[in-house]
Amino acid sequence: VGRKGREYFSRRGFSTEFEQIGIFQKLSFANAQTIATLAMDAFTSGRADKVLLVYNEFKSVISQKVVVDQLLPIARADLPGGSALGSEAGGDYLYEPNAQEIFNQLLPRYVEVQVYRALIDSNAAFYAAQMTAMDNATRNSAEMIGSLTLYMNKVRHAAITREIIEVVSG
Repeated sequence: VGRKGREYFSRRGFSTEFEQIGIFQKLSFANAQTIATLAMDAFTSGRADKVLLVYNEFKSVISQKVVVDQLLPIARADLPGGSALGSEAGGDYLYEPNAQEIFNQLLPRYVEVQVYRALIDSNAAFYAAQMTAMDNATRNSAEMIGSLTLYMNKVRHAAITREIIEVVSG
C-alpha cells in the first residue's frame, strides 16, 4: 500500500501481486476489506505461505516504530491460552452454530480489522511525522527571520553611520 512501500520492496526483489496508491487521502474500512480479501485469497490458494503486515506504529508525535506482524497463519500463541478453539481451560464448550462456522465468520473479520488497524496506525504516524517536520520548519524560519533582521539592522546602522561621517567631514 502506497508508493514508498511498493518502491522499497521492489528494489529488494519482491514481486507485487497487488498495489494500492493514494488511499490515505480517503481511508476507509472498505480499503482494508479489499486488501484483507486479497491477502486471504493468496494464503488460502497457496500462492503465499504466510502474510505479514509491515507498518509504522504510532507511539507518540516524536516516536514511530516499524512493526512486522504475522497476519496469517495465526500463531497459536496469539490464541487465548495458546490452545485450540473449544478446549480452553480444560473444559469443552458447546457452540451454536458449531465452532467451525463461527471460526469461518470471525477469521475474515479479524484479518480485516487487523489490516485496518495497521492502515490507521500508519496514517497517524505519517501525520505525526508531518506535524513534527512542519514544527521544525516553523522554528527554523523564525530563527532565520531573527538573524536576517539583525543583519539588516547592522547594514542600516552602518549606512547611517557612513552618511553621518560624510556630513561631519564635509
